[in-house]
Amino acid sequence: MPDISSFPPSGLLTQRQAQVLQATVRHYISTAEPVGSKALTQEYDFSVSSATIRNTMGALEKAGFLYQPHTSAGRIPSDSGYRIYVDQLLVPTWAGSTPLLQQFGGLDWDSWSLEAVLRRAAQILSNLSGYITLITLPYTATARLRHLQLVPVDGDQVMLIVVTTAYETRSTLFTLPEFGGGRSEEARSETEWVEERDRELQILSNFLNSRLRGQLLQDITRLDWQDLEQELQGYADVLQQRLGSVSQQLMHHSSTTQIVMSGIAELLHQPEFTELQQVQALFQLLEEGQEQLWPILVGPLVGDWQGDDRASPEGDRTPIDRSSRPSREASAPSLPLQGGALCPAAAHVSEPGAAASRKTSPSLRVYIGAENPLEPLRACSLVSALYYRDSHVAGSVGVLGPTRMAYEQAIAVVEATAAYLSQALSPDATA
Repeated sequence: MPDISSFPPSGLLTQRQAQVLQATVRHYISTAEPVGSKALTQEYDFSVSSATIRNTMGALEKAGFLYQPHTSAGRIPSDSGYRIYVDQLLVPTWAGSTPLLQQFGGLDWDSWSLEAVLRRAAQILSNLSGYITLITLPYTATARLRHLQLVPVDGDQVMLIVVTTAYETRSTLFTLPEFGGGRSEEARSETEWVEERDRELQILSNFLNSRLRGQLLQDITRLDWQDLEQELQGYADVLQQRLGSVSQQLMHHSSTTQIVMSGIAELLHQPEFTELQQVQALFQLLEEGQEQLWPILVGPLVGDWQGDDRASPEGDRTPIDRSSRPSREASAPSLPLQGGALCPAAAHVSEPGAAASRKTSPSLRVYIGAENPLEPLRACSLVSALYYRDSHVAGSVGVLGPTRMAYEQAIAVVEATAAYLSQALSPDATA
């Protein structure tokens, strides 16, 4: 494939070149067949001859934006051609977001675990997009305490249940000392003893929630027990110990962030992946390489978010310049359909793994083909976006498919899913 640096020197395309590249990408995405000048002339209103289109396609091939898979075949987009398309020639569409959000309305955040909710969301997204969906579970270290409850189990056995804003739950079973404030159990009936026990557990639960709800996990150990009723002060030490243990469990789990995925079977429906041998390395990575996938989904967008080397899969990959991206309301180029308008002329190539330049979300990122840091992904494109909890990064959602991806729809549904998860995990939604 020709070196992209050979043409054009300025990195810009002429208006006609941009139109032809846009049409070629659209046609190839739709048909999965190499594209010839005759097909473009028949399908799109360029108001020029087939020979002119053929010459323009030849120039794009010399520039490295198109190539011929076979000598006698038409041309197909290269990774560089897709990059220009995503950055400058893509027309946003939100048509696929409505059915997606309608199905998300059936997710039961109250009854299901967070992992179950995300697994179902991943299934919905893969079914509608036709691609593999990857969603990282929320990063627990940024989670806050949502609810704490002391529940009687058997006699003086009590269970402490802790729920975070990430919908993660941990519990621990233990014995509270001197139930009933040290009063003699023989002097009371069993009913009275149970009533006294439940009253004290409720007081303790109310105290814990009033002091800890909304606090970070690491704040558990800083609880001031002096405001607890004097008759319940004897419980402070054992509760502090158990709270610390639960906090450590949750914090330890945060260092092994998981990825839920769905739609591997969907990828086999794509013509690029009909032979199992072609996707064996990819499937192995998806099944066994979560530690390698995680920084690609999340790390490049958040820098030293976790303060370790997982933040960047490759040291020479530059994070997105968020300050320079124009708004989605900026005029988007249009494909010259029959009777339609011409698209603007300017197009440029951005850095590998960059987001589409017309997207408002600074968390959006698109890796195309060889831009992917991992070898098994280099026949694929990955569109991902971060989702948030409180204004803190919580995780990432992405779709993985062939480079011949319907980028408009993929970007729309990924951004819609990330926005939905951010809203669902916000304090107002979970209070």
